[in-house]
Amino acid sequence: MVKEQPLPSPVRFSKLLHTMVNMKHYSAVVSLFGEMWKLRIPTDKFILNIVINSYCLMHRADLGFSILAIFFKTGIPFNVVTFNTLIRGLFAENKVKDVVHLFKKQVRENICEPDEVMYATVMNGLSKRGHTEKTYSLLRLMEQGSTKPNRCIYSIVIDALCKDRMLDAAISLLNEMKQKGIPPNIITYSSLIDGLCRFGRWENVRTLFYEMVNVNIYPNVYTLSIVIDGLCKEGKVEDAEKIMRDMISKGEEPTVVTYNAIVDGYCLRGQMDRARRIFDSMIGKSIEPNITNYNTLINGYCNKKKLDEAMQLFLEISRKGLKPDIFTYNIILQGLFGVGRSDTAQKFFAEMLSTGQRPNLLTHSILLGGYFKNGLVEEAMSLFRKLIEEKLERLCNHSSEVKIAGVAVRYSRNGLGIGNI
Repeated sequence: MVKEQPLPSPVRFSKLLHTMVNMKHYSAVVSLFGEMWKLRIPTDKFILNIVINSYCLMHRADLGFSILAIFFKTGIPFNVVTFNTLIRGLFAENKVKDVVHLFKKQVRENICEPDEVMYATVMNGLSKRGHTEKTYSLLRLMEQGSTKPNRCIYSIVIDALCKDRMLDAAISLLNEMKQKGIPPNIITYSSLIDGLCRFGRWENVRTLFYEMVNVNIYPNVYTLSIVIDGLCKEGKVEDAEKIMRDMISKGEEPTVVTYNAIVDGYCLRGQMDRARRIFDSMIGKSIEPNITNYNTLINGYCNKKKLDEAMQLFLEISRKGLKPDIFTYNIILQGLFGVGRSDTAQKFFAEMLSTGQRPNLLTHSILLGGYFKNGLVEEAMSLFRKLIEEKLERLCNHSSEVKIAGVAVRYSRNGLGIGNI
């Protein structure tokens, strides 16, 4: 292409380079531009911005800055896109101080007037890295300039405040943007509701939730899942289920995560009939449960000492084409030992090993605790000897059951009746 006569226009080169970027051939873009520059092929701001972007995508923002010299040398005017690209590149390399320096230099020396995109890029990058105060300060700085904050900017700051536990400040900012005639959207509300749920501010959650509905912003699946999960963790499972029913009536189909939150909520309260009803309703809507859903319900049955129901669910897992994980096995082992069915637990453990599932530290802890609580001291000591041989004793010191075994070992070494290690 660089050998064609007459030479292709900058527009054609720009399209080619853009295609190469989309194909992630960043080094090829840089190489082709180098040939163009050597042959004095005319360039423009679009081509230069593409080259800068390629350097940034290669995590070489420093070389991206070198292209600025070409802007100055050729007299081609750079634009806000040029600096937005460099800022994104610096953030990708986690060079926060360089971003702040570049942004301040732009504003102070009036190099390039920041637009909404640049403010959003800088503020979003700062907030994601925990610089909440800097993000908030930029909002106030933006209000003093010609580019005023929009809904996107306010949403970024509100999200940053929520993540930094500054919930009252976030609520205040929400009210401020509404007073200025900037209506919040689903993203704004979701960020705030998420933060309020995490810290149990349920009155505020309820107020915001119905405020959204009243202004015809109906929560999406993500927002509803946040509220439902939070309510269930607070024991307000009926409220959560009512919201889910409303959600379904509005045409929003809950996900397996949403269903699992309600199932878990009822399980924690020991209301297994309700938990099973929700579980079955999910299947009735052709939403296939995953292993986490099964584990949640199995755990609920085990906690209520309903091991037969738990085992029936365990058998159903394989029929559904799923594979039990270590959490499944640990839950059932704990349940079996808890009701004194140690023989069944030992057989179940052997079956687990036969499937190729390796036990983890919690499995060993459950086994040791189960053996001791059911009077199977020799089995406990045999397992503990095995752990010592495998040099796992050091890793298991956090477990109360293993500490019990450690005491037993010390007794045995002192000849107090459990045999010698």
